[in-house]
Amino acid sequence: QVQLVESGGGLVQAGDSLRLSCAASERTFSTYAKGWFRQAPGKEREFVATINWLGGTTYYADSVKGRFTISRDNAKNMVYLQMNSLKPEDTAVYYCAAKSGGASSRSVYDYANWGQGTQVTVSS
Repeated sequence: QVQLVESGGGLVQAGDSLRLSCAASERTFSTYAKGWFRQAPGKEREFVATINWLGGTTYYADSVKGRFTISRDNAKNMVYLQMNSLKPEDTAVYYCAAKSGGASSRSVYDYANWGQGTQVTVSS
């Protein structure tokens, strides 16, 4: 069974940085678009960032634009989310997702494969 495994979450202070990583268990996922989503308690899962399979096209939620950067290394079957200038409102469980077909997407419904999530907590 194909798996996505996130890592890198933790407890940080406002203004700090974190780098999330997502490892895919199958080489075929290198041709999939990837996305990062997050879900805070009591809220719906929301889009954070997405990258197409070649890594040349990225999109970000307005709330993270200029602070977060999504990237991927297809040779290592990895996708990353560099998060800078973190704010308390960034606190959530962050999920990595994979979408068949190379085009990136902001919609949670386009992603069929999900990781288990990693907690990011930003204190003020």
